[in-house]
Amino acid sequence: MRLAVIGAGAVGRSVVDLAGEYGHEVVAVADSSTAVVADGANGGDHGIDAEAVVTRKAESGIVGDDDPEDALAADYDVLVEATPTTLGDAEPGFSHVVSALDRDRHAVLANKGPVAERFADLRAAVDDSDGEIRFEATVGGAIPAVSTVEDIEPGHVTAVRGVLNGTANFILTRMAAEGLDYDHVLAEAQDLGVAEADPAFDVDGTDAALKCVILANVLSFGAADDPTDAREFTLDDADVEGIRDVPGSALRLAAEDGRTVRLIGEATGETVRVAPRLVPENGTLAVSGTQNIVQIETSHAGRLNISGRGAGGPETASAVLGDVGRLE
Repeated sequence: MRLAVIGAGAVGRSVVDLAGEYGHEVVAVADSSTAVVADGANGGDHGIDAEAVVTRKAESGIVGDDDPEDALAADYDVLVEATPTTLGDAEPGFSHVVSALDRDRHAVLANKGPVAERFADLRAAVDDSDGEIRFEATVGGAIPAVSTVEDIEPGHVTAVRGVLNGTANFILTRMAAEGLDYDHVLAEAQDLGVAEADPAFDVDGTDAALKCVILANVLSFGAADDPTDAREFTLDDADVEGIRDVPGSALRLAAEDGRTVRLIGEATGETVRVAPRLVPENGTLAVSGTQNIVQIETSHAGRLNISGRGAGGPETASAVLGDVGRLE
């Protein structure tokens, strides 16, 4: 498959770097201000020099000398949308995906915004196109949460829950292990690069909530006989509580009872909730550090658990490239 990668952050660069190992060819890459389009990308078979593009981005902050619109207009099979997540109108990611569908091309998203905030609009665009969309990378990094739900069939899944944010989980794990308070561990996480300078997206539960909203949409639309009857979820429909107000004393008291605290997100076809919850200290949901876990409740197969790395460039790129393979 010929790929056009829009977004040159950690995920986009990793897709460019790893695509060849998965048997795909990158013919265009764009960041927010520049692009590089391979010779012959409007009809030829020559991909870009992946190493040169990644190196140039690292050294000069740009990927090439072309305009980002040139990458969108290139002759690709799959558009990889890896720009930063934006809320509300989900732009510019939403328009990037629609531009691919308008050309009857496929799109694979790592950007959570379009599938969390404009899912019905995306489905309508797909219905008018010969292209398809995939978005495994928007939920849980390398963990195959979306595809597993689809394989089981959403109508046979009653709920999906789990630990879906590595930063929040790292902080809670350290608080419990060392008996430290939130502010102390947050500063440590920022020093280690686990938490952003502004950690609100992670510690306030927004990131986990977006992932649960996406799962709720998969369940709702997947189980509906008529998509027009499905309920569309956005972030506004989520009941969200973060971890800022979890005191170290709560974790110490929980430990005395053989329990700990984790930020748990849960999605059904009717509700989305994210909040700190007590879980057994040695239980399935008590993953440590930056690990994530997805727990799928099914009608006939019981409870399924999938854990692994929920973020990271190569990890998330593996989910993107897995989706590309599903489109072949």
